[in-house]
Amino acid sequence: MTRMSAREFNQQVSRARQAALEDPVFITERGQPKHVLLSIEAYEALTGNHRPIADLLHLEEDLELELPKASGLARAAEFD
Repeated sequence: MTRMSAREFNQQVSRARQAALEDPVFITERGQPKHVLLSIEAYEALTGNHRPIADLLHLEEDLELELPKASGLARAAEFD
């Protein structure tokens, strides 16, 4: 794990990018971690490289689907 102050990061971006290929680089402000620089591989491993929901819901072709009529699930609201 590499830690750099924000000032060091601004002065040595190339070094930070190179270090991030191996491990996350924690960037600190006033001694407290504020940001993390990751390689794309590490990021995708964390996020699961999920596709957008719109892509998952999109169908390439029409879907023939017959659903049974629902019965007994809804009833009129009662107001006092």
